[in-house]
Amino acid sequence: MTIGPGEIFWERFGHNALRVLDTSTGRDVSYNWGIFDFNQTDFIPRFLKGQMLYSMAGYDTRGMIAAYAQTGRDVVLQELNLTPAERLELRAFVETNALPENRDYFYQYFLDNCSTRVRDVLDLVLDGALSDRFTTEPTGTSYRWHIRRVTEPDPLLYTGMDLLLGRPGDAPISVWEEMFLPVTLRDALRDATRPGPDGRAEPLVLSEEEVVPSSIERAPELPPSWLPWYLLIGVTLGTSMALLGWLGARSRGPRRGAPSRSVWLVALAVGGGAWSLLAGVAGLLLVGVLFTDHTFMYSNANLFLFTPVSLAVAAGVILTVLRSRPPTWWVVQAAWFVAGAALLALLWEALPMRGQTNGIFQAMAVPVHVGLAVALTLLRRPSATA
Repeated sequence: MTIGPGEIFWERFGHNALRVLDTSTGRDVSYNWGIFDFNQTDFIPRFLKGQMLYSMAGYDTRGMIAAYAQTGRDVVLQELNLTPAERLELRAFVETNALPENRDYFYQYFLDNCSTRVRDVLDLVLDGALSDRFTTEPTGTSYRWHIRRVTEPDPLLYTGMDLLLGRPGDAPISVWEEMFLPVTLRDALRDATRPGPDGRAEPLVLSEEEVVPSSIERAPELPPSWLPWYLLIGVTLGTSMALLGWLGARSRGPRRGAPSRSVWLVALAVGGGAWSLLAGVAGLLLVGVLFTDHTFMYSNANLFLFTPVSLAVAAGVILTVLRSRPPTWWVVQAAWFVAGAALLALLWEALPMRGQTNGIFQAMAVPVHVGLAVALTLLRRPSATA
């Protein structure tokens, strides 16, 4: 059973399950490995450490389909061409897996999730036929490629997940690895074959039926190209901050018909302070994940662009306004350190071993960091204190 994407962020990537129908008893149960509980003990600490506990369980198939139909998510059923022995093996495995002592597992988004668990069970009963076929078959995609594609409807989710995903997310993946997506597993099963009784290849899927149509817009086939928009945001914010610094530096107090110098400083504090606060928090997150099991967030070149030092810049900008004085030397130095690190990211982009696609964040962050550093430098000049 393959379920299409939903509207809640954790439903964006779809879902799947293994349906076991016993025609002799009428027992119809669908087993899925995507169960989690917000009320679970230590849910937040586990989530932050990358040690989330997921579970599997069996549900009445008709009730499960009805639940997804109510939310507008499509449901596709594929009957698999398994031998009687393989069907019994599959049923025994999922029933044993559903026992309380076996049902929990540590969730890893790309490597061990609801879809890879279904994939692995099928590969087990097929004696490795799926892994033999698809492990070496390239896709021309990466985990980041799919993250960007699937999160396209939600720009904030798109930005956040792309920011946190490090260099491992850019490695080319095979069809086997891409089966972390339920739709890819569904499509791969369509193409798969198995030896028949006479030794000839037979389709693995005997029949396929869409039992519930989708009323939710499907994810695009390709990830969006938003680099120009991020660049526009970065250049606009960076230019605005530099302009505010220049206006504040050349102001000599209140003038007739012109804002006082404090107005420019307040505007710079709001914009520069908010940006530096966000950049600093992002930097803390990027450093913090290095001490977790979120391995796909390691080796993240965005640390050049977003560092905890920005928190010091945010505090310095706010203090500058509150004291109505030019920024102290350490604030200017901190701002240029942050800007220099961001400029270093451009150099890193040119190196052959960089291996991370983070151009959108370079386009946004570099102009803003440089613009803020220029603004603080202008305000620090002796002429600005006259």
